[in-house]
Amino acid sequence: MRRVSVFGATGSVGRQTLDLIGRAAGEYQVVALSAGTDATALAELAREHRAELAVIADEAALPELRARLTGSGIEAAGGPGALVEAAEREADWVMSAIVGAAGIAVSLAVAGRGGTLALANKETLVAAGPLLMAAAERSGATILPVDSEHSAVFQALAGEDLRSVERVIITASGGAFRNRPLEELAHVTVDEASSHPNWDMGQRITIDSASMFNKALELIETKEFFGIPPEKIETVVHPESLVHALVGYIDGALMAHVGPPDMRHAIGYALHWPERRDLPVARLDLAEIGQLTFRAPDPARYPALDLARRVMETGGRAGAAFNAAKEQALDGFIAGQIGFLRMAEVVEGTLDAMSAENGLGNAVDDLDMVMETDRTARDYARRLMRADRE
Repeated sequence: MRRVSVFGATGSVGRQTLDLIGRAAGEYQVVALSAGTDATALAELAREHRAELAVIADEAALPELRARLTGSGIEAAGGPGALVEAAEREADWVMSAIVGAAGIAVSLAVAGRGGTLALANKETLVAAGPLLMAAAERSGATILPVDSEHSAVFQALAGEDLRSVERVIITASGGAFRNRPLEELAHVTVDEASSHPNWDMGQRITIDSASMFNKALELIETKEFFGIPPEKIETVVHPESLVHALVGYIDGALMAHVGPPDMRHAIGYALHWPERRDLPVARLDLAEIGQLTFRAPDPARYPALDLARRVMETGGRAGAAFNAAKEQALDGFIAGQIGFLRMAEVVEGTLDAMSAENGLGNAVDDLDMVMETDRTARDYARRLMRADRE
């Protein structure tokens, strides 16, 4: 029986992971589940899946979690330190699906311990990619990508020599505003940005899709995970969201991964790897689909993509600063403090300020450096947004 843990269990990826685990009765023992603030949902999932441990990131919610687990025999813990301790518990396979920088320490702890890390937390690779890959190399851990795009690249590279790769093409749906006139984007609402045309995801990642910050993170992830040079990484808008990525080889061939816009495919691939198993996802009828369309992304509509290029070229701490500023700007947009287009301006302003005052190209030495960069970038971003209101 495989021992598994799911961090970010109450989110979209976490729940879909547990759905697949639950369908394979008797194959898995759930070690640890975690959530950010929702003690009620976490307790329900812990009871349903008979977890050994439930961890709530918000320590203020720990008393409620303990109360809801009374009599279950399930251990309860709370706070960032408890999350890391849970990640260090023996498990064969761990899903890291905590959203945001809060998931970095968990991912690094799992990679440092060994076993298999199914990585859905984009921020770990963006902010601390070299640290993660070095930790996995030391421990012998296996890291499997769970983003649909990187799972697609991983599968298209199976059995191939990276030296024969000419380019990697990451597809993007274009988000909620892909057909909205550019002049209207400054006035779009949070509700409008929170509705994705193809995927069923959480609010934050859906808004990031509309701004293409989600895709910007994925470009950086591609460089960090696969070691692909930035000049070989491309983006194309693909409104149907059926081709998740393509790998081009030096003989001119393109290997495409095609499938429905359902995260259970990427999750299931990572859960069962190196095997393939039957999954409860739709089977595509290509004749019914009829055609697939692609177009180049408009830089004016999606400035986040150029910012990602800048981050990849700078290296060092730039990824951590970029991610932190992005998260802070997203918070500001959701709170109604800044407009939709202002998010990219805040991120760019933060990178400009930190490049001028601190230098971003220095190598990342440890997690403390990552988190210090994160705090500094958030402070710069908050200052820029505060200036908007003064």
